[in-house]
Amino acid sequence: MTDIPVIETRRLILSAPEPADYPKFKATFTSYRARFMGGPLNDYEAWMLYAAEIGHWQIRGFGMWMIHDRETGATCGMAGGWQPAKWPEREIAWVIWPEVAGRGIALEATHAARAHFYDTMGWTGAVSYLDPRNYDSIRLAERLGCKRDPEAASVDGHDVVYRHPAPEKLKNSQIADAIELELQSHAGPIFGRREEAPA
Repeated sequence: MTDIPVIETRRLILSAPEPADYPKFKATFTSYRARFMGGPLNDYEAWMLYAAEIGHWQIRGFGMWMIHDRETGATCGMAGGWQPAKWPEREIAWVIWPEVAGRGIALEATHAARAHFYDTMGWTGAVSYLDPRNYDSIRLAERLGCKRDPEAASVDGHDVVYRHPAPEKLKNSQIADAIELELQSHAGPIFGRREEAPA
């Protein structure tokens, strides 16, 4: 059985998906928010997909982590690797629960997951398969340094493929610096408030 590693960042803990995490997953994938991920799903389809998330780790040796808020322990979404049957390449994927969107959680979690795949598992690259109407995910892919690859094979002909930069292109790069600055800004103000001089 694959031991699923735990990854910690400034604000997050990425860990194995557990049965207790399922209600939030189901709520998202049976809602309108799942429209760019093959949904909304019915209850049975959501259950089967969550079972696949857990089983993917055992079949492929990698998978999606559940994202937890470090302070509260609450689940925020999922991020990690994904390559079910018929996927042309290994994908880095993410989904964030709607109530915590806009806080940089997807960037922080996906950046950490990619670093693990590159630095620990020896991946030399990855892609993300995105719905062309999913502008939020496309913007996130671009912030991660991805570029659209029109020559890459898609999953079903209805997605666009964004290719992640190779590990050597990320090291000491402007992309890495920009991600770090953005994550710092979400963790707390970069510039402190200026104190007024005493009268």
